[in-house]
Amino acid sequence: MSTGSTVAPAFLTGRTLHVLLGDIRGGHRLTPDEAAALLKVRGRDVWRVANAADEQRERVVGDAVTYVRNQNINVTNICINSCGFCGFSRKPKDKDAYHFPAEVVREKAALARSRGVTEICTVSGLHPDFDAGSYLEIISCIREGAPGVHIHASNPMEVAYGAGKSGIPTIEMLGLMKEAGLGSLCGTAAEILVDGVREVICPGKVSTKDWVRIIREAHSLGIRSTATIMYGHCETVEDQARHLALIRDIQDETGGFTEFVPLSFIHRETPLFRKGLARAGATGREDLLMTAVSRLFLDNIPHIQVSWVKLGLKMAQICLLAGGDDLGGTMFEESISKGAGAVDTDYLDPEEMRRMAGDIGRTLKQRTTLYTDPGHT
Repeated sequence: MSTGSTVAPAFLTGRTLHVLLGDIRGGHRLTPDEAAALLKVRGRDVWRVANAADEQRERVVGDAVTYVRNQNINVTNICINSCGFCGFSRKPKDKDAYHFPAEVVREKAALARSRGVTEICTVSGLHPDFDAGSYLEIISCIREGAPGVHIHASNPMEVAYGAGKSGIPTIEMLGLMKEAGLGSLCGTAAEILVDGVREVICPGKVSTKDWVRIIREAHSLGIRSTATIMYGHCETVEDQARHLALIRDIQDETGGFTEFVPLSFIHRETPLFRKGLARAGATGREDLLMTAVSRLFLDNIPHIQVSWVKLGLKMAQICLLAGGDDLGGTMFEESISKGAGAVDTDYLDPEEMRRMAGDIGRTLKQRTTLYTDPGHT
């Protein structure tokens, strides 16, 4: 392993960037300072970082672009929190508030199964009446409506909320969810794992320490999860690098993350942006570099997802040339990004994914939630 790169300058010159990228190819593990420096590059250097990440992607996972055939079921948009980045949540008396009863959840799950999905994903608002039993009921209803379909559900915030409302430890809550049929945990509610930023964008959510603890508990029970970052609001690149370092440390310890998913902040309908507390989302340069630096820094997570819901199809395709290898899911009925102002989020046909992959010389391959082969493409 090369030891040529130990501390990166705040901004990389062409020469120091060339040396650092060469060190990475030789096995050097990036430091958070180096990651922050890479996230700041400009001009042609952006393409040099993207190219290094694409080479790393090819070495780690090959040329396939993967996707999962999935459907979202957001059971309710009623939420006790008012996160500054969220345009989805509603209060109980809002005219567009909703809460699907058990029979509707079963019907939606059955419809998803009829569409040939292999995964149903559910994350909802923190309904004031929810407790541990509510989350167990949602999982059970999905299992009953779509037997055999993988349930990718909840996140550390929902685990903490349900556990707290029922007066049980979060690890007990996770065990009950697994018994009910939970297949894997959503790694959302992470946003930026820096408490100073969280106090601005989501003061009602779990702390960094609790998010990390609950993820570790899930992994200890054999419940794998995704890992995410939401960037492009009021955080710095140093905050982004600290977040990446925490994710890498957890993966070193548990090996429980299936993939890393950068989520570009959708600003249009969010209180954070309207109050002047956030910028108007990430730029294309920042989207490209977040994908690339995630690939280069997270050397222990093989899959980097590009979110077509957040990025749009064209930018998602470009990020596949900067270290990304997965397009996420077909979705069906996406609500959360749409609530923040994103457009065209409901469904992406695999044939369009195939066109995107083929256009950059890659092949499309269907996967399961845990990145196994479902037996067909």
